[in-house]
Amino acid sequence: MPPNPAREPPQRPAKSAERTVANGADVESGRERVARAAYDLFSRYGTRAVGVDAVIGEAGVAKMTLYRHFASKDELILTFLQRREILWTYGWVRAESQRRGDTPAQRLLAIFEIFGEWFAQPDFEGCSFITVLLEVTNLNSPVRQASVQHLANIRSYLCDLATQAGVADPDSFARQWHILMKGSIIAATEGDVHAAARARELGILLLTQHGIATT
Repeated sequence: MPPNPAREPPQRPAKSAERTVANGADVESGRERVARAAYDLFSRYGTRAVGVDAVIGEAGVAKMTLYRHFASKDELILTFLQRREILWTYGWVRAESQRRGDTPAQRLLAIFEIFGEWFAQPDFEGCSFITVLLEVTNLNSPVRQASVQHLANIRSYLCDLATQAGVADPDSFARQWHILMKGSIIAATEGDVHAAARARELGILLLTQHGIATT
């Protein structure tokens, strides 16, 4: 079973960095420790339930270290979302679908294949972009706007695949496919162990409706 894409392996700073703390290396390592701690806690419990003190405790740093690098909790959340996009959207969903599929249709369907593996993991945590979107109701919040943008970036990849497949209206298709993806994540969070397979079946119907071969 592949590792949960929401998690990062813990890493210690290199010994050379530890030896040069007095020369300023603690600035980078301190920020990284806070960022990693926030990533783990936010992805697991959401941003609303996790306070700054919990991040500090998980990172094992002083409060002043956190605020030296992040002016507010919102700034810390924005960094978390950026990291999530790098690891989850680009490093996992896009990379794996490209690896598993040779055609645009195969790559679209591969998303639900890897989702099925993700949903089956005991530490499945859901989509952080959706979680943050639901947690932050202020439409003008930079955090909410960032979540919307990160979701739009996922949809952009779907739109590219739809364009390559020859779909007449790739934006509309991408939005429909994205609904299947988000819906399957919510269903899996509810406990539906077959959510990805059900979404894949609907995806085949959608592709067929657009005249795109799925074999």
